[in-house]
Amino acid sequence: MSEKFIESKHKVWLASAGLLTIGLITGGYLLGDGLLRAKMADRSVTVRGLAERDVTADLATWTIAYSAQSTDLQSAQTDIDRDTAAITSFFKELGFKADALKPTGANVNQYSNNGIPQYTIRQRLSLRTDDIDKAQAAVARQFDLVRRGVVLEDGSGMSYTFTKLDEIKPEMVAEATKDARKSAEQFAEDSGTDVGGIKSATQGYFSIDSRDGDAGGYGVTDTPYKKVRVVTTVNFYLD
Repeated sequence: MSEKFIESKHKVWLASAGLLTIGLITGGYLLGDGLLRAKMADRSVTVRGLAERDVTADLATWTIAYSAQSTDLQSAQTDIDRDTAAITSFFKELGFKADALKPTGANVNQYSNNGIPQYTIRQRLSLRTDDIDKAQAAVARQFDLVRRGVVLEDGSGMSYTFTKLDEIKPEMVAEATKDARKSAEQFAEDSGTDVGGIKSATQGYFSIDSRDGDAGGYGVTDTPYKKVRVVTTVNFYLD
C-alpha cells in the first residue's frame, strides 16, 4: 500500500472526524438552545381576575300562603274563599292584571280535638310580574291584607330574580380577564419580566346575590338590587 494512499486515507479520516465534531458541537448547541427556549416558554404565572356588576332584577315572584280553620269543612271553605277574594281585590287595586295571580296549591287537613272535628284548609297564590316597581309597592302595602282579615303564614314572601345573565356574561368575562392581566403585569414588573399571551384560562361560575345582603322585614325575603360576580383563573406566559 503506497504512502500517498495512506496519507490520503488519513486526511479523509481527519476530515470526517472534524465534521463529526462540528456536528456534535452544533447539535449540542441546538439541543441546549432548544432546552433553554423550552424552559423559557414554560415560565408562566397564574392569577385570578374579578368582575362585579350591580344589576336590578327583572322578575318578581310573591308567594302568598294563608289558611282557614273551622269545626266544619264548609265554614273553613267559606273563610278561604273570603280571603282569596280579598287578596284578588288587593292586587287588582294595585293595577295588576288578573292573570298575574295564580293558585299554586291547596290542601285540607282534618283531625280531632277532644272528639271535636277540626278542618284546616291551606292555600297558596303566586304573583309573577316583570313590573318591579309595582311589586315593591305591593310589598310595602302588604299590611292592607292583614287589615282585610288575611293572615299570611310562614313561607309568604317576595323574591326577585335577574334573568338576563347571558346578556352580560361576555363583557364580564372580558373584564375579569383584563383584571387578571393587571395582576400578572404587576407580578412581571416585580420579577423583571414581561407578560405574554394566555397559556390557559378557566372561567369560574357566576354568582348572583343581593347587593346589600338579605333585606329584613315582615314578608320580604329578597331585594331587587343584585350583585353579579365572576372570578376567572388565567395562566399567562412570561417573556
